Amino acid sequence: MKIKWYGHAAFKITTESGVTVIIDPYQSGAFGGALSYGKISEPADIVLSSHDHDDHNYRDDIKGTYKYFNKEGNYNEMGIKIEAIPCYHDPAKGKERGNNLIFVIEADGLRLAHMGDLGHTLSDDLIKKMGKIDVILVPVGGFYTIDADEAGKVVKDLNPRITIPMHFKTPKCEFPIGGVELFTSGKKRVTVVNEHEIEVTKDGLPEDGEIIVMKYAL
Repeated sequence: MKIKWYGHAAFKITTESGVTVIIDPYQSGAFGGALSYGKISEPADIVLSSHDHDDHNYRDDIKGTYKYFNKEGNYNEMGIKIEAIPCYHDPAKGKERGNNLIFVIEADGLRLAHMGDLGHTLSDDLIKKMGKIDVILVPVGGFYTIDADEAGKVVKDLNPRITIPMHFKTPKCEFPIGGVELFTSGKKRVTVVNEHEIEVTKDGLPEDGEIIVMKYAL
């Protein structure tokens, strides 16, 4: 499985068989230019959106014909199992920013969770429903989502082998959110890679949990 980070909360997953899944595509230049990552103009077989905000559901630039999922449910497409699990964009059960979906994607013997704009820590029921997670893509910037400390608790509760932080402040994101260093500071087994795409295999998973900070592609 290849994992490509476009920027913000947008990723592309490519399976060993070549199936591509784009998750939470943003609108380049959204919010008056505060989000200035480049356009996501690659083709996809499947597109997933955790919620209907312009920085997570913009599909106009994506090429080709694809299946689109943005609702709670279980899906099986092109050999990939996807579970869309409902949660909230805020700690007030959606009263402040609405609903959110967590996507658990199963492919190539791996279980990957994209947490969307998760706005709260996880209940015991949600942890149980998500099950074993090998790779987690988790927001860490705070303000609109969980912050660095809350993300740390989410990671501890799910105990993935690989954690990839997302939705944090960069030169191309002027949102009033924190930088990734607030999440990684003081943690062991942090790897910063100068790459926007990594490959993960079941046999190659680290024995102990590792944080991988990626470079945005666009």
